[in-house]
Amino acid sequence: MAIGEYIRNTQIWKSIFRHPAPRDRRNRVVVVLTNFFLHLHPVSIRKQGIALSYTWCMGGITFFLFLVETVTGVLLMFYYRPTLEHAYNDIVSLGQVVTLGVLREMHRWGAHAMVITIWLHMYRVFLTGSYKPPREFNWVVGVILLVLTLLLSFTGYLLPWDQLAIWAITVGSNMARATPFLGHEGPGAKLLYVGTYLIHSGSDARYLLLGQRFVGEMTLLRFYVLHCIAFPLVVATLIAIHFWRVRKDGGISGPL
Repeated sequence: MAIGEYIRNTQIWKSIFRHPAPRDRRNRVVVVLTNFFLHLHPVSIRKQGIALSYTWCMGGITFFLFLVETVTGVLLMFYYRPTLEHAYNDIVSLGQVVTLGVLREMHRWGAHAMVITIWLHMYRVFLTGSYKPPREFNWVVGVILLVLTLLLSFTGYLLPWDQLAIWAITVGSNMARATPFLGHEGPGAKLLYVGTYLIHSGSDARYLLLGQRFVGEMTLLRFYVLHCIAFPLVVATLIAIHFWRVRKDGGISGPL
C-alpha cells in the first residue's frame, strides 16, 4: 500500500476530509458542504466569473498579504518594545542585529502592497458592479475593511519612533481636530463647550487618538495596542464575514 493511500485511510485524515476528492459532479456537493476547508466555496461557479482578466485576483492577494502581515507582525513583537527608551533602537536592531531581520522589511513592504491591492480590489468591484443588490451588504463590509487597512497603516507608521514617524502622525492627528461633533475645530464643536469653556481641554477626537496633547509615550503605546491587537482582530472577523457573504451571495459575481 502506498504511503499516500495509507495516510488517506487513517482516522485522522478521515476526520478532517470526510469524503474523497470531488472527481465528478455527483459527489461535489457532499464534498464541499462537509469539508471544513472547502465549505466557503460555492458548489459551482461560472467560468468567466473567476477569469484572471475579470477578478484581477486582488481580493485573494490582499488576504494573502494580510496573512503575511499577521505572521511577520507576531514575530516582530518578540523583539519590539513600545517605549520611548527602546522603540527606535529595537527597529534599528531588527535591521542590523536580529536574525531574520528581513521580516521587518517584509512587514513594511507587505503593508504598502496591501494598501495598493485593496484599493485595486475595490476599484474592480466598482467597475464590475459587484456592489449592487444583493451584494450591497458585502460592499459595506469591504469599505469598512478598506478604512481599517488604512488605519492599520497609519498606526503602524508611528512604531519606528523616528522623526519622520513622529511628525507624520502629528500632521495626521491634527486633522482629527476637524472631526464633526468630536473635534474642537470641526462642525458642531460647540457641543463640546459648557459656556465659554471646553468640557475638558482635551475632550476631542485628537486627544482620544493621541492619549495626550502631543505625540508622546502614551501615543506610542496606544498605537501599538491598536495596531497589534484591536484592529487585526476586527479585520480578521470582518474578513470571515466577507468570505461568508461571498459564499451566501452565490460566489464571485459574473461579468456585466
